[in-house]
Amino acid sequence: MSIRDTSIDPRLIESARKEFMEKGFIKAELKTICDNANITTGAVYKRYKGKQELFGAVVEKAVETLDSFVSERTNVDFSSMSDEEVRDTWIMNDKFILEVFKIIWNIKEGFVLLLEKSAGTIYENFRHDFAFSMTHAYKQYYQEAKKRNIAKADITDEEMHVLCTIFWTSVYEPFIHKMSWKEIEEHCKVLCRFIDWKNAVGIIEE
Repeated sequence: MSIRDTSIDPRLIESARKEFMEKGFIKAELKTICDNANITTGAVYKRYKGKQELFGAVVEKAVETLDSFVSERTNVDFSSMSDEEVRDTWIMNDKFILEVFKIIWNIKEGFVLLLEKSAGTIYENFRHDFAFSMTHAYKQYYQEAKKRNIAKADITDEEMHVLCTIFWTSVYEPFIHKMSWKEIEEHCKVLCRFIDWKNAVGIIEE
């Protein structure tokens, strides 16, 4: 029984990442990926069914990280939260929001691939799908705030989706435009001044 040459895998993934980043999924060529990794196309097909599955492998870490991010914010036990804690979730604190940027910074290339280079893959609607998932999370917090008479504004599901899309587009853009970390830190401060969730949902002070 032959032993699989695992030394090929990092070269293949790195070559594929560069090709997908430069050309996008549709225009990326498997032959170019193989040539740059100094491997045969046969070696690719021993590992992946094709270009689509290879793209999935390149963005796997980013997808897992973002899935976990969404899950943590949608599977919430509100019974363990005080009214003050529910109120605080609507405060745009730059230190807290910067933690969100840090999570994405650690997967920034995979994140950009999902946003900008995934047309033709199962992730081609990632931008909309992620905003939709986060809208569901925000709606849960909003409904809880309304139930506790903490929020006074009436916001429809459609309006919440628009607001979430505005917010998350403001998170996406620094990575698309290749901002440095220092620039992102400054952008985060501006974003927290620009987006006022507390006022938008009408949080009532104690």
